[in-house]
Amino acid sequence: MSCHLTQVVVMSIPGTDQFFMQLALAEAKRAKGRTSPNPCVGAVIVKNGSVVAAGYHKKAGTPHAEINALRKAGGEAEGATMYVTLEPCNHTGKTPPCSHAVARSGIKKVVIGMKDPNPLVAGSGAKYLADHSIEVVSGVMEKECRSINQPFIKFITTGKPLVALKAGVSLDGRLNYRKGTSGWITGAESLQKVHLLRDCYDAIMVGRGTAVIDDPSLTTRLADDSGRDPVRVVLDTHLSIQPEAKLLNLQSKAETLIFHGKNTEAERREALQRRGAKLFEVSDADGLLDLDQVLECLGKNEITSVLVEGGGRVFSGFLRKRLADKAYLFHAPLFAGSDGDELTPRFPVGTREDAIVLADVNYTRLGDDMLVEGNIAYPL
Repeated sequence: MSCHLTQVVVMSIPGTDQFFMQLALAEAKRAKGRTSPNPCVGAVIVKNGSVVAAGYHKKAGTPHAEINALRKAGGEAEGATMYVTLEPCNHTGKTPPCSHAVARSGIKKVVIGMKDPNPLVAGSGAKYLADHSIEVVSGVMEKECRSINQPFIKFITTGKPLVALKAGVSLDGRLNYRKGTSGWITGAESLQKVHLLRDCYDAIMVGRGTAVIDDPSLTTRLADDSGRDPVRVVLDTHLSIQPEAKLLNLQSKAETLIFHGKNTEAERREALQRRGAKLFEVSDADGLLDLDQVLECLGKNEITSVLVEGGGRVFSGFLRKRLADKAYLFHAPLFAGSDGDELTPRFPVGTREDAIVLADVNYTRLGDDMLVEGNIAYPL
């Protein structure tokens, strides 16, 4: 009877491991926005310093990244090293456990980007590999691996989707030029970026005002027609939206969900349902819907990420309740004047110490516009 020590090495090794993990990350990103409610995962198999196979998880219910890479590698997996962005699963869901398949393949070493936050895994995948005499290194490029899976991490640990606020604003913080009207603030390059963002999010959300005033389609429009429409979500306490609205009359595979308050008229509900909308009643107070209930409902429908596109009252609501996780603010180099709608109305901040800030900030030039994006950090 043989025995061995279970050892999982947790460290980040400079050089080669980062190079091959970068390749695994590139594989994972190929399915960004397509795997919900699963994470984006990439795997690369390396032998004698050369890549022999690579794979990624394409969508929920299909083989995971490790399995796709192993199938391509075949016998070359024997004695090789696998780089995988997320700890291999160790439970049976829609597919068998990847950790078992890796152990059977003859892989001698597994380099993991980040541990799986799923309570069904929680380190058991790495332990299973180590228990089967496979060397395990964990934590290589962990920050980058976590970054591509922010929606999955939020969803699997809270049951709610990641919330990202998106807005195009003037230098003086206005969403338009005159309250209650539609008006473009940012340029064409920013608009293209918005559609790329929509393509990566499960759902896109607007409030009643934006839905009625702008009459948006809320679809993804990319030049090569490769875009995927997100689920359309409208917050409409009193069901003011009309059945003739664009977002209810589209040739789109994506659903439209409308959240409303109590005591709405049956006739209005029925008219919207005839247009294919799904209606959800949540609590409301002072004309505002309970956003926490909205997110809980979206999570139960396996929506892991939401891009909130307006308007100002909706932004303020998410910030006030500390429910927003990220922000994408497209700044145009112009002053829109004092008559436009504010980005965050009815949201006073007393001091700098009380302010909500962005962390891990990135700045991207888009024509003459500037995109400021980051993770939202709330004051203690």
